[in-house]
Amino acid sequence: MATIANDNGSSGKPARVTIRQVANHAGVSEAAASYALNDRPGVSSETRARVQAAARDLGWAPNIAARALVASRAHAVGLVVVRPPRVMTVDSYFTQLLSGLEAELNRNGIALVLHLVDAIDDTLAVYRKWWAGRHVDGVIVTDLRREDPRLDVLRELGMPAAVIGGDVGLAGFSTVEADMAGITTSIIDYLRALGHRVIARVAGNENLFHTWRRDQCFLEAVDRAGLDRSEYQVLYTNYSAAEGMRAMRRLMSASRRPTAVVFDNDVMAAAALRVAHEMGLSVPADVSVVAWDDSDLCEITVPSITAVEQTPARQAELAARAVLAMQLRGDVSHVTLPAGTLNARQSTRPLRPRRS
Repeated sequence: MATIANDNGSSGKPARVTIRQVANHAGVSEAAASYALNDRPGVSSETRARVQAAARDLGWAPNIAARALVASRAHAVGLVVVRPPRVMTVDSYFTQLLSGLEAELNRNGIALVLHLVDAIDDTLAVYRKWWAGRHVDGVIVTDLRREDPRLDVLRELGMPAAVIGGDVGLAGFSTVEADMAGITTSIIDYLRALGHRVIARVAGNENLFHTWRRDQCFLEAVDRAGLDRSEYQVLYTNYSAAEGMRAMRRLMSASRRPTAVVFDNDVMAAAALRVAHEMGLSVPADVSVVAWDDSDLCEITVPSITAVEQTPARQAELAARAVLAMQLRGDVSHVTLPAGTLNARQSTRPLRPRRS
């Protein structure tokens, strides 16, 4: 039997060999090792044989209590989305997010349970129902609010949860975040280099945590770039094309129009191109347009839209991995991904004197 060092490094009675150690020895995921050792479907015969050989090499023995715990698991992770279906159908961010979740969960033989609700209070009832019935082993949380009642309920239930776009200081939950300061700096510095000084932003829901964080980061980026805060303005929306269009009309009807507008998603940025055309304005001759989320939509519009290439699928994969780790070991992790790439396209150009 292999001797496994104790966590404190002391000698003495060998510690129990864990499934994590067997998985590392076999070069597979913990979930795959668990399936193989517990004779469950979901892994190939080759993987099962490799895991069983690693278990023999290390002297692994089943933990009866742990097996009882595994048997009670639902092998499912839940996601409750608080957004209207009409917005979801055109939101490339959530499409990519769902693909990332499915990819990671499928690799581990875990199902994704998706539920759409109209209001955040509806989420609380869903969480309680899921946990009481053992329908899921944990949840992914998105669209975090600044004062979010979901977190209190999750703490009360003791339900494992990973938050996408949450504060890294969020106690008791795993978080996956993008480098928001880096992204906002790249956008403002780029527009400043093009000569833009009067910049507007069409944001999402003002109550969302990530909207509030973007507000902070944009103002800090404006200050670092030496721009005047009074020349930077923000309008809040629900991310829909209709509200993006209304915001663009309002901005372009003002006595002092911005020379560049940053949209918090690709759908609103694309919709803004139509408004500019209706108003007899040219993008980018009269106004430059930037989208926070890059997508195929940004590439097929005319003009194509300058956008920040994010990694929602990667964020989702890491969040799924984090919630599985919380289920299996109680591990809590906090990950911040590097800032996305700003892809410059036809919707932005150096500032030129306005047409008479």
